[in-house]
Amino acid sequence: MRFAERVFALQGESAFDVLSKVQRMERDGRDVVSFAIGEPDFDTPEHIKAAGIRAIEENHTHYTPSAGILPFREAIARYVERTRGIDVSPDEVVVTPGAKPILFCGILCCVNPGDEVLTPSPGFPTYESVIRYAGGVPVPLPFVEEKNFSFDTETFRRLVTPKTRMVLLNFPHNPTGGVASREDLEAVAAIAREKDLWVLSDEIYREMAYEGDVPSIASLPGMKERTIILDGFSKTYAMTGWRLGFAVLPRELAAHVTKLVTNSVSCTAAFVQMAGIAALEGPQDAVRSMVAEYRARRDLLCDALATFPGVVCQKPRGAFYAYANVTEACRRLGVSDSRAFQEKLLEEAGVAVLSRNCFGSRNVGEDQEYVRFCYATSRERIAEGLRRIREFLEK
Repeated sequence: MRFAERVFALQGESAFDVLSKVQRMERDGRDVVSFAIGEPDFDTPEHIKAAGIRAIEENHTHYTPSAGILPFREAIARYVERTRGIDVSPDEVVVTPGAKPILFCGILCCVNPGDEVLTPSPGFPTYESVIRYAGGVPVPLPFVEEKNFSFDTETFRRLVTPKTRMVLLNFPHNPTGGVASREDLEAVAAIAREKDLWVLSDEIYREMAYEGDVPSIASLPGMKERTIILDGFSKTYAMTGWRLGFAVLPRELAAHVTKLVTNSVSCTAAFVQMAGIAALEGPQDAVRSMVAEYRARRDLLCDALATFPGVVCQKPRGAFYAYANVTEACRRLGVSDSRAFQEKLLEEAGVAVLSRNCFGSRNVGEDQEYVRFCYATSRERIAEGLRRIREFLEK
């Protein structure tokens, strides 16, 4: 069989390989505590579900404009104005079925073959995959423990070359929960303006912040005109299965992205967009409750991990992930790296985590071992997982 060469640039997600193994073990009768997959364990709030059901009953089941229905784009514009402090017009908003299409469309519209894109490392593996699919060259930007899992601005400046076309940022950060300071973002903004770079700012976890507001680079002077804000409803509103995302981006680029949407998926389901309006403009109590619960789970998990032999774990400032340094634990257990640690922990203790290799290529000189914990699971299961990990480490 013959395939186009570009398909081989795409990668899967190692997280789903771990999920498959967990499910196989559970079918065989094993009880597994999973900290692996990054999906809220809450249900979609009732008023959002009701709005979606009502929209179906009112026959909002037909094609919509590819960029999204106007009332929804207006609601998104108001939301982004409130949360980022920037003026947004509805024709600067494009709605997509999930947030991943924004990655594809934004990169396909802005990155030519051979162009370099600075991308978080460790980071969401789809970043590297899509950049390569578009013919671009991913350049890892280390997010380091010493900077509370942000990046070193001098390292950033050294990585920018005449071939750099885009900088991809993600705060709060998956997998570490790190948040950039305004000073870090100002350093990126200064270079972006000087070198005429695009910035794709993945802000999907923005509402899950524990230590104050999360600044958006689009709010800095001269940056809205060169920034693609990526956001969506999967995490904030526990709507992963609804597939609903959006971009805020310059008007001319929005027109090009809309053409890609037209030529790929046509549009996003009308009744889902109606539910999105209810999410943004209805009561936010459920969001606040979810974030408060995530904070309590974070504290439970990280406070315990900090006492475990061979483990160092900073408290994340956002998202629902903790990124634990297990370098010494690997040495004590006699395993080669975090992947071997992940496999041994799953097989022997029945606890699933994701190792460093699940989040892109290692940085040059990177010599520490990490695993990611997703604490989107109940406190009872977190406590049970912690009990098993302690026993595993102390045996």
